[in-house]
Amino acid sequence: MKRNRITGVVILAVAFLFNIQGASAQFGGLLDKASKAVASKGSKVLGLDKLLKEPEAISTSFEDVNRKGEQMPDFQNTAVYKPLQNLQKNGNDGYLLEAGHFEMTNKSYCLKAGTFAPSKGDGYMYAPTLGKKRDVVIAILKSAEKHPEVAQSDIQMLLWTIIAKTKFIDYSGPVKETALKLLTAEQILHLEGGALGVLPFDVVQKAKDQMPPAVQTIFEAENNIRQLVSSGNYSYADFEQYAILAGMAEPRTDVPSGIWTLHPDGYYVRYYPSGYAVTKVQVYVPQELITKLNGKKLVYDATDDIACPANTGSQRLAQTNEPIRD
Repeated sequence: MKRNRITGVVILAVAFLFNIQGASAQFGGLLDKASKAVASKGSKVLGLDKLLKEPEAISTSFEDVNRKGEQMPDFQNTAVYKPLQNLQKNGNDGYLLEAGHFEMTNKSYCLKAGTFAPSKGDGYMYAPTLGKKRDVVIAILKSAEKHPEVAQSDIQMLLWTIIAKTKFIDYSGPVKETALKLLTAEQILHLEGGALGVLPFDVVQKAKDQMPPAVQTIFEAENNIRQLVSSGNYSYADFEQYAILAGMAEPRTDVPSGIWTLHPDGYYVRYYPSGYAVTKVQVYVPQELITKLNGKKLVYDATDDIACPANTGSQRLAQTNEPIRD
């Protein structure tokens, strides 16, 4: 019954935001009161056992990388690369690949708070986007292509908010504005599933006592982000101080920078991150693959792709179809 009441408030709140945004100044106080009441009740009802078992919003890890067919960095080392973004677009879903070597420096996003930024020696490999919020994250990356007026930093804050499992009723400021611009009402409702309110200090401490150190750091970072978003008073730098750890993760020698992954669709892909916001992607499409497809389309759509670090302490990087404009 309690869950039904909470869901009812969320549905009314979303309908309110989408249908009468023009009257937000007049009715904003009512929505804020309802939001605070639900958030308070949610944090009290949530038990510690349930909290510890709550799955990640995006669960992709290096264990999801299929290393069969991988190639070391010197593979195809004499190739000349053409701009991937010059290939024919596949509607709103990426590019149509052809035989050859292609590269693009594109926007990318951090999908793991409380982790180290990419460093020069880190090896990244392809893995699919997995987790409860997979569809919402992909929807944001696709919608962002249609909204060039939305800053990359605002989209990154929204993604960190989702990764932190923040309830939509706690969204405020630029994060809420970005969500309303990029997502449909139905997609916003999906943000509530598995979401958490801001957890009291004692609950955080009890939960951390049952976690390994690396997980403690991520858990605390996510709660700090939820608190930040609900406050309505934040900047991008505030998000970064919780999401990005100072220093560098230890690279794995068996997964060097520039390693190739054999994509499930048959082409090869590798990643060279520059921080977390920019990634150079290189793609090699063998002629034999195109011949085998016999006219069937081969699509490169990066919105379902994660450049996954071999070191679990580094950031997972969501890829996009958006080239960085000079």
